[in-house]
Amino acid sequence: MNTRDLVLIALFAAIVVVLGLIPPITLGFIPVPITAQSMGVMLAGCILGAKRGALAFLLFLLLVAIGLPVLSGGRGGLAVFAGPSGGFILGWVVATFVTGLIAQRFVREGQPEVRQFVGFFLASIIGGIVVLYAIGMPWVSAVTGTPFITVATGSLAFLPGDILKAAIATLAARAVFAGYPLLHVRA
Repeated sequence: MNTRDLVLIALFAAIVVVLGLIPPITLGFIPVPITAQSMGVMLAGCILGAKRGALAFLLFLLLVAIGLPVLSGGRGGLAVFAGPSGGFILGWVVATFVTGLIAQRFVREGQPEVRQFVGFFLASIIGGIVVLYAIGMPWVSAVTGTPFITVATGSLAFLPGDILKAAIATLAARAVFAGYPLLHVRA
């Protein structure tokens, strides 16, 4: 790991903090808000790759744990990890790693642009949605005592927004991939 990697990790942790400035949207039927920070999972994984992206989110979680109000809605501190959103928040690290791993495997220089778009989009969907939901939904069910099927049904309301986030992350990742060739050397 070199200085450039450390700077990129810190930069993406800061980007996730900035995404937290967008106010959360709360839904009455599920205790987890809709936030823009989950798009950071897709962006970090696709742009930085598995290792650096996951490290960016570990740094971000450290900021949350020490009490800085960097989560959407100005939340922070250890208590948020024990709440209904805790599974999703902790799952960001794993989801970013998986997103980055898939992007690294499916997106290569010299491929047609369409294949690169498809690779980034699939990475964002699988890592940023499927893996994140697989970690977050059981957590919500366990913490709130709500049956899993009810949580899963309520989570369907998040899908349209998450697919839109995946599309935005795909466009951003492809633009960075094309414009900054030195960034593709992943740690």
